[in-house]
Amino acid sequence: MAISRVGQNFYRNNVETKGNTKNVNNTEKFVLEKTGSTRELSEAEEMELFKKEFYAELDRIPRDRTIANVAVNISEEAFKNMKADPKYREQMLSVIRRDMTGSVAPAPDCSLVITVGATAKDYRADGWSVNNDSEFYARSQDSFYKKTSGQKDRQKELLEEYLEKRAQAKRQQQEMLDEKVAKAEQERSRLAKAWAGERQMAAASNAYDANVMTETAAGGDTLLG
Repeated sequence: MAISRVGQNFYRNNVETKGNTKNVNNTEKFVLEKTGSTRELSEAEEMELFKKEFYAELDRIPRDRTIANVAVNISEEAFKNMKADPKYREQMLSVIRRDMTGSVAPAPDCSLVITVGATAKDYRADGWSVNNDSEFYARSQDSFYKKTSGQKDRQKELLEEYLEKRAQAKRQQQEMLDEKVAKAEQERSRLAKAWAGERQMAAASNAYDANVMTETAAGGDTLLG
């Protein structure tokens, strides 16, 4: 169908303009989405950088000689608050430094777990003797910061190796005992079957002898008759 000149002008001024507007809107939407995505990524990168800097601060704090193992647990809410409030960050670093550089009871050779929460009231520090390190290792599995004594770690490894060897020896002893019991049961079953067979043979033999004697007696009576 042919379009008049007036119709062509209307088409150019309206349809093509709408198409261009749609393209512009899509472009603006793409730019906004891209900008928003970049902003979120920057926030994540900033938090990651903040955590690395905080870790470096913790790593520079010297441990008291009584502390063999130390772990610092920090919640995500605590990180957000410390990043937003430098005073809170310095306050937490100060109390952590106080506890990591001070003597911890029961001394010597203690394990220390520090917990940093959203507020100063959530802060706590707990210590144990290395002879009772199960609590330390249980509470420091996912710690943000953790340092342990190499000697204590080696002792723990040796203990684990000893326990594994002892468990393996017990398993071997149990397997040998089970094997002896199984063999004894097999021998008992064999003897029982043999004894039962002998009894059956004896019973059959007795029955045969009795039958022969009966037939012999019956034959004698016939001859006499």
